[in-house]
Amino acid sequence: MWYGFNVLWFFSAGWKDLVINPGRIHIDEHDLDFIKGMGCNFVRLPTDYRYFIHDFKYDEYDEEMLKVLDKAVEAIVSRGLHCSLNVHRGPGYCINGNELERHNLWTDKIAQDAFTNLWAMFAKRYQNYSKEQLSFDLLNEPPAPGQYGLTRENHKMIMDRVAKAIRAVTPDREIICDGLGGGHMAAPELADLNVTMSGRGYQPFHLTHWKSEWNEKNGSFEWDYPKWPGTEENGKVWDKTALKEFYAPWKKMADAGSKVHIGECGVYNKVRNDTALAWYRDFFDVCNEMGFGWALWNFRGPFGIAEHGRQGTNWEYKEGIMLDRDLYELFIEKMQNH
Repeated sequence: MWYGFNVLWFFSAGWKDLVINPGRIHIDEHDLDFIKGMGCNFVRLPTDYRYFIHDFKYDEYDEEMLKVLDKAVEAIVSRGLHCSLNVHRGPGYCINGNELERHNLWTDKIAQDAFTNLWAMFAKRYQNYSKEQLSFDLLNEPPAPGQYGLTRENHKMIMDRVAKAIRAVTPDREIICDGLGGGHMAAPELADLNVTMSGRGYQPFHLTHWKSEWNEKNGSFEWDYPKWPGTEENGKVWDKTALKEFYAPWKKMADAGSKVHIGECGVYNKVRNDTALAWYRDFFDVCNEMGFGWALWNFRGPFGIAEHGRQGTNWEYKEGIMLDRDLYELFIEKMQNH
């Protein structure tokens, strides 16, 4: 099973400035050494296609930016960590700021061609890495059926097309597909594509995203302070049993032979750390019971184990990193006891 973190070196924030100066992208090898030292074996690398394709010129790739990506992949793999290369924003779709796209991945052939060609390029560029070293996570958090023109049928058609383009280059490449509805909904219709399914560890949302600024329009600043167990959300009271019920469709897929991994999880830094730790303990237990590995959404930062800034944290300065000692120890304990 895979255990580790997302690293955000090629994430959307500030991408325009970085495209002008690729040398400003900081590949934090010290963090990778720390992650490896924890006993982790997995790093997810979300990317924004606009680093490599500019002004919707889908057939033109920025080679200088790709060389920086090469260095990031090699930095991860060279440490014996599995690199999961993810397209977080793809031509025609992103869960954040989708309106910035000129085309629609689910309905427009031009976007579908661009998306397929992007992955075909990655397949050729990284064909010398083994499946143990590198996987391809095709698209971060597709929408729910009915949003933006996505259906389960056209989603499967697109993912199947891309998987075939990749496997034409490297037949045994590990391919990952995120769940629908922002990664939360299982997609058993993809089982025959022979892909790993990637879920999310953000339930209940009113706890994990309490007072998240990007959800303010959805009322995140108006939600009652969450407690664990016992947070109420949409008429449901959440506890460890509710988490098990939520992941039951994912467990059903796993029992039928699909690989399942929780590619993102975590608690935003506005809640107190005792609340977050109580949730993490039950969440890790449920993942272990169901046989799912996990990756926190970021290592350093508001969802991570380092420098997250939650109140009431037992901080420890370790190897140059301001660390949440309790979460660090809990992560390792649950990882080792799977």
